[in-house]
Amino acid sequence: MASYEVQFRKSVGKDLDPIPRRDVQRIVAAIAALADNPRPPQAAKLTGSEKYRLRCGVYRVLYEIRDAFLIVCVVKVGHRKDVYRD
Repeated sequence: MASYEVQFRKSVGKDLDPIPRRDVQRIVAAIAALADNPRPPQAAKLTGSEKYRLRCGVYRVLYEIRDAFLIVCVVKVGHRKDVYRD
């Protein structure tokens, strides 16, 4: 299986600011693992959109997979109570 390129939206940097450093390290490690396997067993596809959810403790990573270009695009990172709101 080919390795995917991980890209971030500009807003993801702002999403990570209020999160404690040790949690950010865990989130970044989980995102880096998406390059090798963009659909890990703990990820779930969201209904009604082409996004996937990855759980990292009480935080969630929302991302899109573009198989034609081998790209994983991280859309949003946040606490589970806030991340699904627009």
